[in-house]
Amino acid sequence: MPHDHADHDHPHSLLPPDPALRVKALETILVQKGLIDPAALDEIIDTYENRIGPKNGAHVVARAWSDPAFKAALLADADPVLAGMGYYGRQGEHMVVVENTADVHNMVVCTLCSCYPWPLLGIPPGWYKSDAYRARAVREPRKVLAEFGVTLPEGQAVRVWDSTAEVRYLVLPQRPEGTDGMDEAALMALVTRDSMIGCGLASAP
Repeated sequence: MPHDHADHDHPHSLLPPDPALRVKALETILVQKGLIDPAALDEIIDTYENRIGPKNGAHVVARAWSDPAFKAALLADADPVLAGMGYYGRQGEHMVVVENTADVHNMVVCTLCSCYPWPLLGIPPGWYKSDAYRARAVREPRKVLAEFGVTLPEGQAVRVWDSTAEVRYLVLPQRPEGTDGMDEAALMALVTRDSMIGCGLASAP
């Protein structure tokens, strides 16, 4: 039998087309049904956006810049090193840290969904989850980087890492020039979220 019902007959048509509005509509429905506590949800979001944010990742990067032995251990086997700092948990399992050098610039994408190291970087930005970024980061990474304001030297290769549920990546950005003698706290202030995804560079002092 031909299916000629109008689209408004389907439940999904009751949700607005904009993703942010769809999320809000879904949240409203779940609250009304008593399935989630909005205060608890706000607390979780605040924790990841403001208390974790990119601060934990910046701490890791600043220590790696300051301590060669720590950096070597981090690059060799990140999980026990991060666990020793208290940075572990759901969405932070099976971490691999990749280092930017003068020869190679690393960037991270999740081509299937939005796998991301929450315990280190907090909630993923909207652009990281977008179809455009997920497709173009692999196909034309230099163009994507340029749109983020990052222009690399011609001799510096770009390597794209595909994050999955089995392995997540953190980029160790190059330490900016002119930072000799700066302590960890000062170095942390130079580490941006985007630099740890590979779509930005650490800030100059």
